[in-house]
Formats: sequence, C-alpha cells, structure tokens
Amino acid sequence: MQICCRRLKLQEIDHELVWLLVSLGAGAGLAAWLSARLPMPGCPFQSLTGFPCLTCGATRSAWQFLHGHFIMAFRFNPLAFLSYCGIAVFDLYAFGVLLTRGPRLRLEKFSSREKKVLRRLAVALLAGNWLYLIAGGMV
Repeated sequence: MQICCRRLKLQEIDHELVWLLVSLGAGAGLAAWLSARLPMPGCPFQSLTGFPCLTCGATRSAWQFLHGHFIMAFRFNPLAFLSYCGIAVFDLYAFGVLLTRGPRLRLEKFSSREKKVLRRLAVALLAGNWLYLIAGGMV
C-alpha cells in the first residue's frame, strides 16, 4: 500500500467533496427525522429472529453522538460509534482540503496480501460488534 499526497488529476472524481456532501446530508436528514420526533425505525431482522442485526442500535448511537454523549453512543453500537468518529475526522479533513484547495491524500497500490488482511479485519470487526450486540449490548 502506498499513501500519496497529490493534487487532483484532470477529470478525477473529487471524493472529498462527494463524501463530505453525502455525510452532511445523511447527518442532517437523521437530525431532522429525530428532531421531528418521528418514530424510530424498527429492525425486521430482530423482529423475525429475536437477535439484533449488525446495525441494531446504530440510530440510537448516532443520536447520542450528535448530542455529545459519546460513552452512551459507544455502548449502543461500538462499530457505529467508531464509524461516526471516522466520518467526523474525514469531514474535517475534507473541509480543510476543499477550503485550501490543497493536495489530497490517496491510498494506492494495495498488494493482494494487504487486501486480504483488510477483508479479514472488516469481517472480524463486524463479527465482534455483532457478538457484543447479541451478548446484551444496549439494544
């Protein structure tokens, strides 16, 4: 894997702009939904099986995260909480890069071994989070 810091190439997708807009739009939509006191979405998987799904508690985690209750956000869904932290860091980076028109960070040239390690890490994180939820997380 190679980490590069470079300017955007001609006709290259501006990932910082795209994903900043997506995350801000999703966050604003969630805040509007919950502020309007609309009902929390139910979990069809949990209704059918009695077990929480991989994302159970993510909405409540987001609500707690938006209110600065980080410990509660973590307890509802640890992986969702870590995702929200990553999104917040990325949004700050993207905003700074867009504002300054600076060079962009890019991860390039992944070896097949590195791809395999990242896939296994993703599966392990998902499985660990699901076990936490099944074992009686805050769901």
